[in-house]
Amino acid sequence: MIRAMNCTKCKTKAALKLPRHHAAFCKNCFNSFVHDQVHKAIRSQKMFEKTDRLLVAVSGGKDSLALWDILLKLGYKTDGLYVNLGIGGYSESSREKVVHFSETVAAGYGAVLHVHTVDREEGAGIRELAIIVNRPTCSTCGTIKRYQFNHAAIRHGYDVMATGHNLDDEAARLLGNVLHWQAEYLEKQGPSLPASVDGFAKKVKPLYRLTERELAAYCVLNKIDYVVEECPMAQGARTLLYKEVLNRLETESPGTKQMFYWGFLEKSGTTETPTSIAEKDRSSLHPCSNCGQPTTAETCSYCKLMARAKTSTLL
Repeated sequence: MIRAMNCTKCKTKAALKLPRHHAAFCKNCFNSFVHDQVHKAIRSQKMFEKTDRLLVAVSGGKDSLALWDILLKLGYKTDGLYVNLGIGGYSESSREKVVHFSETVAAGYGAVLHVHTVDREEGAGIRELAIIVNRPTCSTCGTIKRYQFNHAAIRHGYDVMATGHNLDDEAARLLGNVLHWQAEYLEKQGPSLPASVDGFAKKVKPLYRLTERELAAYCVLNKIDYVVEECPMAQGARTLLYKEVLNRLETESPGTKQMFYWGFLEKSGTTETPTSIAEKDRSSLHPCSNCGQPTTAETCSYCKLMARAKTSTLL
């Protein structure tokens, strides 16, 4: 929050200053700015049309709830998907925030909420599953969420699966991929991935032009209640370190994250396109022998994980 500064657009009292844009906005103009940034992301990356059915992965955090709110207000047919990870009080609080938003906001637009409960469907919560299969918790969580996001989108006939990844998320991910020169991941670092083969839903990240701070402000100004705490399982994750490094750079030079990630998209757009990605996928992917979802191996990583878990007497 700032004092004695007027809105760059309407000249009334500002509510928020955005150093990377050399601007300040009142609530109404800030909302217009946020909606415009998402609209530009959708249009420039050709993410979807007004006729498409969208499914948003909502976690109870600021980004995903803001995304659902924004897409509904922009006039898109958007439902939500919440994956309950079974992480004690954190998951309970997250579920409450998602259900509250669904009932008080989304329902007014005719939107519905789908819920997948991991400890009921997979047989145990994320923490327990990770112990059973002897894998890092975040890795286990990622495998399950990616599978269930895609499975729900295909099962319920949605055209596009949207996630709340913001500029901070994508810049941190890019930094990690560049530091380790993970070429395969860099190829798919863009905010829009095509539905390359049968069984894969199109995946998009409409918030890539907005920062965590801007999305938190959007939620506060629009009275969207969200979970403030980080997932307790994410402690020590390298992504948090990369975010810290980028935040220090951003403080010294506002706009660093934007230049880093947007610059990457501009440069990589000449070599990797949705069409070329789709062609590579079609040549390397085939249906999982167990569930039918696309995979590069005979059995997908989710089915391998669940098969390993089921061999334990704990399940």
